Amino acid sequence: MVRNVAINFIGLILPTFVSLATVPAYIRLVGVERYGVISLVWTLIGYFSILDLGMSMAAQHQIAKAHAAGDADRRARVFWSAVWLNFATGVIGGLSIYFGAFLYTAYVAHSAPALQHEVYRALPWLALAIPIANVSWVFAGAINAMERFGVYNANQTVGTFLFQLLPLGAACFIAPNLQTVIAAAVVARLLAALLLARASFRLLGIRRVDWPQRRVAGGLFRFGGWMLVSSITTMLTDSLDRVLLGAHLGARFVTYYTVPQNLVTRLNMFPNAMVRTLFPRLSAIERGDAHSMVATSLQFLNGVFTPLALFAMLALEPFLHVWIGSDLAVASAPVGRILVIAVWLVGQASVTRILIQSQIDPATAARAGLCQLPFFVALLWYGIERFGPVGAASVVALRSLVDYTVLLWMSRVRAKPIALDMLAHLAFLIAGLVLAYLIDAVNHPVQTIAAALLLALANVEWSLLTRPAVRALASALTQKFIERIQSHLKARSDA
Repeated sequence: MVRNVAINFIGLILPTFVSLATVPAYIRLVGVERYGVISLVWTLIGYFSILDLGMSMAAQHQIAKAHAAGDADRRARVFWSAVWLNFATGVIGGLSIYFGAFLYTAYVAHSAPALQHEVYRALPWLALAIPIANVSWVFAGAINAMERFGVYNANQTVGTFLFQLLPLGAACFIAPNLQTVIAAAVVARLLAALLLARASFRLLGIRRVDWPQRRVAGGLFRFGGWMLVSSITTMLTDSLDRVLLGAHLGARFVTYYTVPQNLVTRLNMFPNAMVRTLFPRLSAIERGDAHSMVATSLQFLNGVFTPLALFAMLALEPFLHVWIGSDLAVASAPVGRILVIAVWLVGQASVTRILIQSQIDPATAARAGLCQLPFFVALLWYGIERFGPVGAASVVALRSLVDYTVLLWMSRVRAKPIALDMLAHLAFLIAGLVLAYLIDAVNHPVQTIAAALLLALANVEWSLLTRPAVRALASALTQKFIERIQSHLKARSDA
């Protein structure tokens, strides 16, 4: 499990570096306005991920169960039913985006006539991207259901490189216009989809094409529908803070909030890697084993993620001063420090949520999010009205704590030891928050980093002393590392 978490973590990090490296080249080649249109196009396609209707997660859940039972025929039935359903919804989405983008460009967007013409010529490619993306998610879900995360991330990384570099090459060697860049990007998506398809066919032993089955499709819709509700609720709660902040205080305060938020949410990659690893395994095992696995996973998450969060909290302000300048850093740092706690709590809640989705009922987790939403909006409104961006961040952190508490109660696990472990690590984070306010990080950066390291080490020591599972895991990993070093040294001496 640790190896799979590491593989998924690396798979989440690599695309970030590739994107950062290619953005300046894109802007230089196609210009600021065209790059803005391209960014809006892929954001729009991201919104159309709603057309997946939760099918990829539902397929992953069902395929993992069938694989654990050794039922290859059921695996194939689930796979093809999900593929055809997602292809159908993707075609509908492609037609919608074609006509919708045409009307938007013609009557709403204020673009030069030449740029509008480029958009019109790119629309067929844009429409084609939706069904390709929809079907790709099923292929990815099938591979993850088999817990072959190395295969998935290797193919995904190749696909990311293609998606970033092929359009760049097309802009450089063919023409730096929208239709060329978007066409190359869609071709890259198609090649990535074919790679994922080949891998999923091989892993599932697919030998022929089958049609969807009504009973299987109904089960996928029931499970996937509630997963979709959870996704929509999460999308709303993730964006409401910025929307309400802009409506109350204006764009300047949104910048104070968004800059640290975009930076801090990068920490989510580690719990996301754990969730990706755990979901198929939890779908396949018995309830008692699932509870034990989640309890151990939360201990592991606390033991690894809390020191990272502590270091990020204390190092945030000096980094912001170097990255964006003193004026913006002074306003953004207090917000970012509170959001570190919010991100940490979201990671805890995510693990508990997938236990409910895989073992109990996805409807339970979805209803929990829906019931909290109106209270969150009311508190967010009050927090922004009274305390501005810091108030918004505090409400987001409070909502994350409530969400985690509710999900832990609904998960039917032995909640007391898990909650006590969480509260102990939360106390370290609050201590780090107080320390960050007391230390002048800008004028004493060395002392700040030293304090961050000491507090992180104290948290690691606490985990090792109080949690036998973390201690055993650390011991096993250390032993394996020593054995590999010894084996490498022996091989060198023999050579």
